[in-house]
Amino acid sequence: MTDYFEVHARDGAARIGELRLSDSVTTPAVVDDVLADAGSLWAAERELPDGSDDVLTVLPHRSLPAGSADEVRESFAVDYPDVDFPSAAVVTADTADDYGADAYVLSDAQGFVGHARAFRDNVIEAKENLPADTALMLSGVATPRNVSLLVYAGVDLVDETLARARGLEGFYLTSDGEYFLEDLDELPCACEACRTPASEFTRADAADHNANALRAELARVRRRVRDGRLRDYVEGQARHDQWLTALFRRFDQQYSFMEERVPVIRDSELTAASEESIDRVEIQRFADRVTKRYRNRFDHPLVLLPCSAKKPYSESQSHRQFQEAVQYRAHMVSMTSPIGVVPQELELTYPAQHYDSVVTGDWSEDEKSFVAEVLRRYLERNDYPRIVAHVPPGAYTEIVERVADDLGLDVEFTVSEHPTTSESIGNLMRTLDGEPKFTREEREHNAVKAIADYQLGPDAGDALFADVELEMTSRFPKLQVWNDAGVQLATMVPQYGVLSFTLEGAKVWRDSDAPTKTVEIDGFVPHGSVLAPGVVDADADIRPGDEVVVEGPKAFAIGRAEMGGRELVESTRGVGVEIRHVEER
Repeated sequence: MTDYFEVHARDGAARIGELRLSDSVTTPAVVDDVLADAGSLWAAERELPDGSDDVLTVLPHRSLPAGSADEVRESFAVDYPDVDFPSAAVVTADTADDYGADAYVLSDAQGFVGHARAFRDNVIEAKENLPADTALMLSGVATPRNVSLLVYAGVDLVDETLARARGLEGFYLTSDGEYFLEDLDELPCACEACRTPASEFTRADAADHNANALRAELARVRRRVRDGRLRDYVEGQARHDQWLTALFRRFDQQYSFMEERVPVIRDSELTAASEESIDRVEIQRFADRVTKRYRNRFDHPLVLLPCSAKKPYSESQSHRQFQEAVQYRAHMVSMTSPIGVVPQELELTYPAQHYDSVVTGDWSEDEKSFVAEVLRRYLERNDYPRIVAHVPPGAYTEIVERVADDLGLDVEFTVSEHPTTSESIGNLMRTLDGEPKFTREEREHNAVKAIADYQLGPDAGDALFADVELEMTSRFPKLQVWNDAGVQLATMVPQYGVLSFTLEGAKVWRDSDAPTKTVEIDGFVPHGSVLAPGVVDADADIRPGDEVVVEGPKAFAIGRAEMGGRELVESTRGVGVEIRHVEER
C-alpha cells in the first residue's frame, strides 16, 4: 500500500503521478533534490532512519549487480520494515514484491540499460511483481536522449547521476545526441549553464547543462503523456540511438504488457509517421477486433474503397461521391494503412477517425503485407454475394488481387485511372445495377450492433438487442437507442464511435449473454466516481476507457474505467471508474 504516491493520468505504461511530499513532485521526474539514502547494508549495519515528509527516503539496502545468482539474492535479501514516511525499497526484478514502500529502485539497472531485451524483460518483470500504484525508479541511467523511452516503458523516477557524470567526462548531452565539448563552436541551448561563452564553457558547466537538459526533456515528456501522444514522440526519439530503436521494437513485441495499459478510446490524434506505427497497440487491437469480433449483417455486395485524408471518411469529398454511386446497394469497407480495413459502421470508432498518416502514394511491403493480412482475415470471417473493388491501381489493387488469389475469390474492379473520375464512378454505379437497397434504419441498427460487437465481444450486438425493438431517435452518427417500451438503452458517442449505456441498458447488458465487464465495489453509493480503495474486485480484461458495470451491496451503476482491471484491484489511490448513472439499492 502506498500513502505517498498517486497516479493521475496514463498513456500506456507511462504515467503522470504525484509524489506526495511536503512540496509535491509531479512525476515522471528527476528526484535528486528530494531523495535521502539511508545507506548500504554492505558497508555497515544501519539504524532505521526517522524519515521526513520532505524527502523520499531510500531504506537501508543491499544493492546487487545484474547477473547475481538467485542464491545470492535470496541470501542477502533485506527485510524492509513498515514505516510511516515516504519510502523507497531497493530491489531487483525477481526480488520485487510489495514491501509497503511508495517507490522501488531497481538496483541492477546499470547492468541492463543498453541491452534492449534485458531492459524489457527486467522492467516488465518488475512492473508485474510490484504493486500497480507504486513508483518505479532507475538510478544512474537517465540521459536527455533516453529518458522518453524510459518513461514509455513505465519508469516514474530517475536521477541526474549519469547525465552529470557524462558532463564531467567532457560530453555535452542533448535530446538527440552527445558532443565532445571541444567540438562545439557554439552551445545549442539557452539554459542558465549555457549562457557562458563556448570558449569559457567548462566540464562543470556541461554537467549543469546536462542536468538541465534532462529536466527539460522530462517536462516535454510529461506534456506528451498528458496529451496521450508519447508514442508519437518516442517513434522519433528511438531513431537517435541503436539500442533505443531496439528497445522500442522489443516493447512492441511484448503486446500483452502494453495492451493492458493502452486506453481503448481517447481524444488525441494518432500520428502514423513510420512503419513502426503498424505495431502500435491501438492499430493491432483495432485489426484484431475487426477480424475476430465484427460481423457483417448486410446481405448485399461488398464494395472495397480507398481511405481518405479527411476523417471520418464519409465526410470526405471522395467518399460522398462513392456513397452517391452506391446508393445503399452495397456494404462499403475502406482499406487503409496503417489501420487495415474499416467497415462503414466502425468509421467513427477509435482509432479509425483519429489517425493521420504520411501520404506519399507509395506503400512499403510491410504496409501491404499488414493490410493484406487484415483483409484476408476479414473476408474469411465475412461472406458476401459479390466483391467489388473500387480502388486505384497500385498498392490497393495489388493487395486485393493478392488476397483474392489466396482465397480463391472473384473480384470485380471498377476503377479507371482514379476512383473519382466520371468513368470510374459510372463503372461503380453500373456494376451495382439491379442490386436492392437497404434502408437507413437497417444501416443504423446494424451500426449499433456492429459497435457492440467491436466494443464488447463477438455477437454482443445480437445478445444485447435481439429481444428488443430498437428505435433510433436521432440521425447517424448521433444515435440514441430505445427499446419498444420507450426506455433509452444507449447512446452512440460520435467522438469515440462507441456505445454509452444508460442504467436500463446496463441491466440489459448484465442480464444478456454478451461479455460483461464488471467492477465490484464495497458497501457505498458512488457519486461522480469510484476511487480505487472502494474496489473489491474487477474483471482482469478491463482496459482504461472501457464501459463497465459497477455493482455493490448498496448500488448499481454504469461508467467508464480509468484504470485496467489489475490496477483497479491493486491500487489504493486514484479514480478507478467515472460514474455516469447510479441507482441506490
